Amino acid sequence: MTDSLLYVLCAFVLIQLFYYLFIFTRLAFYGKSRNYESRPPGVTVLVCALNEKENLMELLPLLDAQEYPEFEVILLDDRSDDGSEEFMRENIHSWKHIRYIRINDEFSHVTPKKYALTVGMKQARYPLALMTDADCRPDSLHWITSMTSQISDEKDIIIGFSPYEKHSGLLNWFIRCETFYTAVQYLSFSLTGLTYMGVGRNILYKTEVFFANKGFYRHRHIMGGDDDIFLNEVATSSNTAISIEPESFVYSKPKTSWSTWLRQKRRHLAVSQFYRKRNKVMLGILSFSHMITWIIGFVALAIGVMNKDILFLQELGIIVGVRWFVQWILFFIINRKLDKTVEWFSFPLMDFAFFIYYIFFGLFVMTRRKPRTTWN
Repeated sequence: MTDSLLYVLCAFVLIQLFYYLFIFTRLAFYGKSRNYESRPPGVTVLVCALNEKENLMELLPLLDAQEYPEFEVILLDDRSDDGSEEFMRENIHSWKHIRYIRINDEFSHVTPKKYALTVGMKQARYPLALMTDADCRPDSLHWITSMTSQISDEKDIIIGFSPYEKHSGLLNWFIRCETFYTAVQYLSFSLTGLTYMGVGRNILYKTEVFFANKGFYRHRHIMGGDDDIFLNEVATSSNTAISIEPESFVYSKPKTSWSTWLRQKRRHLAVSQFYRKRNKVMLGILSFSHMITWIIGFVALAIGVMNKDILFLQELGIIVGVRWFVQWILFFIINRKLDKTVEWFSFPLMDFAFFIYYIFFGLFVMTRRKPRTTWN
């Protein structure tokens, strides 16, 4: 029985190693590239906001100060009642690039954010639309330049990276771990031609792509999906690129309570049911093999200790050690590219944390309800 257990463990470890060595290595050894050598095209930055006055006071000056030849920033104020409208009316003339659109209407057939983004797309003056959120902060005055540098005649969509600010505490650590590992997946898969998502905090695409695909029409009633479901529909193996230059990073404020973070994750997971079948399969195999590797590893360790089988424990250690070694090396390289989002010495703990995470949210996926249709 012990030999069979090791064979099964080897099989799942090999599945994990396939993802590490044939997919994640694309990101680990990805080099920088710039497509535009001449004057880049104009850009419209779209920011949706609902009661984000305090964040807008910080964000808008940073966006207005971006060093880029031709751009505008459209703030889409979705029925805010926290004084955002008064703040914008008083300060709009002090900024060179900021435009303000107040949205007072709400419709039952479309979620508020998707309606706001659609309004912004229709009002955009320029052929490129760059999205971020009110609680985000570009890490550089060259954010727009860095994101547009990947655009070309063939590349219609640019996926950026948006890490969370680093604070103390277990929740913040896990949020950064989850952000890092999610980025490892969607950036690596994009480099293999299997794009399935980006993050709405830092994504750019041509407006013509948006309108050619009827925008968010097919999922207009679903909360979320303005980044991942939309990319599932429009991204191909050749029209998408990534930007991981440090100047392209956009930092976001993390959730500060487990309850608000759980609500956010439930919404994201509920949206994932609308992914293409191939995306759900490849992500499902990755997370399932991760979970089963830990379960079999624990069972094998218990059997080996109870039987005092030193040889068996040594073989178990080699199998698990090879997986951890490959994972550690690749994550260390990628983590350096992604601004050291996670402390490198915590990778094994992160690996275990995701084992718990997959079990917990696996139960949620099996018992989920209809996705919500409100902002929060």
